[in-house]
Amino acid sequence: MSDSPSLIVTQEGLQAAFDRAHTASRQDMMPAAAERRCRLDALEALLQDHRDRLADAVAADFGHRSRHETQLLEFFPTLEGIRHARRHLQRWMAPRRRPVSLWFQPGRAELRPQPLGCVGIVTPWNYPIYLATGPLTAAFAAGNRALLKMSEFTPATAAALADLASRYFSRDELAVVGGDQSLATAFTALPFDHLLFTGSTAVGRQVMRAAAANLTPVTLELGGKSPALIAPGYPSAAAAARILAGKCLNAGQTCIAPDYVLLPADTLPAFVQAARQLVTTRYPDLASNPDYSAIINDRHWQRLDSLLADARSRGAEIVPLCESSDVSRRRLPPTLILNPSDDMRVMQEEIFGPLLPVLTYRTLDEALAYINAHDRPLALYLFDREPARIRRVLDGTIAGGVTVNDTILHIAQDELPFGGIGPSGMGHYHGQAGFDTFSKLKPVFHQSRLNAMRLFDPPYGALFERMLKVLLR
Repeated sequence: MSDSPSLIVTQEGLQAAFDRAHTASRQDMMPAAAERRCRLDALEALLQDHRDRLADAVAADFGHRSRHETQLLEFFPTLEGIRHARRHLQRWMAPRRRPVSLWFQPGRAELRPQPLGCVGIVTPWNYPIYLATGPLTAAFAAGNRALLKMSEFTPATAAALADLASRYFSRDELAVVGGDQSLATAFTALPFDHLLFTGSTAVGRQVMRAAAANLTPVTLELGGKSPALIAPGYPSAAAAARILAGKCLNAGQTCIAPDYVLLPADTLPAFVQAARQLVTTRYPDLASNPDYSAIINDRHWQRLDSLLADARSRGAEIVPLCESSDVSRRRLPPTLILNPSDDMRVMQEEIFGPLLPVLTYRTLDEALAYINAHDRPLALYLFDREPARIRRVLDGTIAGGVTVNDTILHIAQDELPFGGIGPSGMGHYHGQAGFDTFSKLKPVFHQSRLNAMRLFDPPYGALFERMLKVLLR
């Protein structure tokens, strides 16, 4: 429990909060497993004891967020991740033996995981609980102290987390930082031992520049254009069901939501029909439906509306999948954009909303060439039932992660690392990958009392020459 409750950290208190955590990390450089489990237990208790309060805060920030989606997409994966980390913590912490070359036997080698110290976590607005406490789970399991920078777009969630953090953690274990872009800039300029940022590619570049001044290692979890590729012969209705499921979660405000669809040209009418039927069935009276989330704020509503207007003006066919919407409550209906071209903004920018461009292809080679001609995506979704063709697509594309015959689910696997590549990110976390990200895997060689090193000491003579010939053979 807290030694002195504190409010959310502001600009004036940022340096002091960093100094507290940094100093404490140097005074306790290798927390025992029991201490790490206590922090994980406290994080679990914080979430379990205050689920309603936190869900209310997220809903307040969004205007409306489906309560069921908050439970499923924020609390469930976080709690599963905490339990997974606690279950495997002892094994992750143990020294990892490594083979030793014949020339250095009977010495032995190992990697010793060690906490980095004081880490910074920058959280986006779209999943403000999961994308704060997920990385925090990895940081605590690895034995670190942390500062958590919340988005300016989720002030209610930030205030709630700050209050709860002051009750469940000491001030040098965890501090929650609020504030706008200027505070985010100051936060990323601090000399953390590691910085994990989740957000847009454009802001990720700024974060990397700020971290470079201190040579702070970074993990960047970004976004981009994640394709859903439907192979020839795959049922359109089945593909539409899973693609729309991934697209409609949180009204498309998900970094790994399907960003566009590639499908055989002759299946387009069937896909459109199936998509429309699915949305009207799943979200009747969408404008007031409790299961469908709002767009986070007016700024993002206007951004999405301008993407639609640009696509319409450039010749795309716009197909709303239901009739009801509510501008005042920022309820934007799922909408297909047919026959988009690459000069449209909707095909150049990450959409982050319920707009779904649909492109057609004649051959699978054409579809793969299109994917590979663009930035490597954070996620790729393949719908296919032919093993040979699945292998061909997996081998012939590069993406941060893949789900076959569904969407989103690879992020929920604790044994799979999560992360992007290039413009969609760098580095990984989740499970042991997260533990390793926030650890220094210190290489250690233990020399044996009996060893051959004296054979290589000067003065160099005939014996050394013979040994050298063997080494360089």
